[in-house]
Amino acid sequence: MRALVASPAAESGIELRDVPEPEPHQDEAVVEVRAVSLNRGECSALGAAADGWRPGWDLSGVIVREAADGSGPASGTRVVGWVDGGSWAELAAVRTDHLAEIPGELGFDVASTLPVAGLTALGTLALRGSLFGSRVAITGAAGGVGRFAIQLAHRAGAHVTAIVGRPERGAGLAELGADEVVVGFEPEGPVFDLILESVGGASFAAGVSALAPEGLLVSFGNSSNEATSLDPRVLYRKGAPRIEGFFVTWLLSNGRIGSRELGYLAGLAASGELRIDVALRADWTDAAAAIRALLDRRVDGKAVLILRAD
Repeated sequence: MRALVASPAAESGIELRDVPEPEPHQDEAVVEVRAVSLNRGECSALGAAADGWRPGWDLSGVIVREAADGSGPASGTRVVGWVDGGSWAELAAVRTDHLAEIPGELGFDVASTLPVAGLTALGTLALRGSLFGSRVAITGAAGGVGRFAIQLAHRAGAHVTAIVGRPERGAGLAELGADEVVVGFEPEGPVFDLILESVGGASFAAGVSALAPEGLLVSFGNSSNEATSLDPRVLYRKGAPRIEGFFVTWLLSNGRIGSRELGYLAGLAASGELRIDVALRADWTDAAAAIRALLDRRVDGKAVLILRAD
C-alpha cells in the first residue's frame, strides 16, 4: 500500500512511498482511509523527523476488516477515528475504542476533522463543568480547535470571547457564536471563568492575569513557541483560580476519551448543529503544499487531504 512518509532528502520533506500493510492487534480494525485532517503538531514534527517516519492522527474511511476480538464496528461501516501516527495511508489499523460510526449524510472530508480538534475543544470545555452564564475566552480562535470551541461553548450557554492574532483572522467567528472578537490578549480588561489557551508566551501570561477568582485556564498548546514569565502572586492573589494542562493524545491513549465523544461530535456535525469549516481540501499527492499553507497560517479552519473521493 502507499503512505505519506517523512523524507528529509526531499525538498518538501515528505513523499509517497510503498509501505507494508498494517498488522492489526486483536482490538484494532483495519480502515480503508478516505480522508485525513492535518494538525499543526504532526505537520511541525515533519521538519525534524527521521526518514520513513509516518505522520497522521485523524482519519475517516470504511472498515475493511473487523477487529479480531469482536469489538467495534462491522465491515463496511463508515467511520471516523484516531491513531497515534500513520493515518496518512491507504490503510490504517485503529483501536476500536478510537472509532465512531458516521452518519451517511456526513462527508468523509468533514468527519476527518473531528478527532484531534473536536475532542480537544470538547474536552477542554468539559473541565469547567457547566458553562451556562459563564465567560469563556478562547485564544487561537481562528484555528480548528478554536472554531469547534466557540460553537460548543455558545451551545452550552456561555458568553464567548474569541481572541485572534490579526484582524482578518476574526472573520466569520461571530457567526459561529462568538459574542466578541478581540485582536490580541491583554492582561488588563475583563476576567473570565474559563480560558482555553493555545498560544503560549505572553498570551499565557495575559490569560493568568485575566482569570476570575475561581476561574480555570486550560493550556493545550504553544503555537508561539515562546516561554512564559509571570509573577506567581498574580495567580494566588486572585483567590482560587486553577491552571490545567490538556493533551488529547494522552487521554486517547489511556482510554479517557474516544468513541462516545467522537460519535457525539459526528452527530452534531451531521445534523448541522456543529459547523465545520474545511478551508482547504487537497489531493494527498499535494500534501506538501497543504502542509505549508497550514504552517504559514494561511488556513482559517481545517485542512484536509483526500485519499479517495466518496
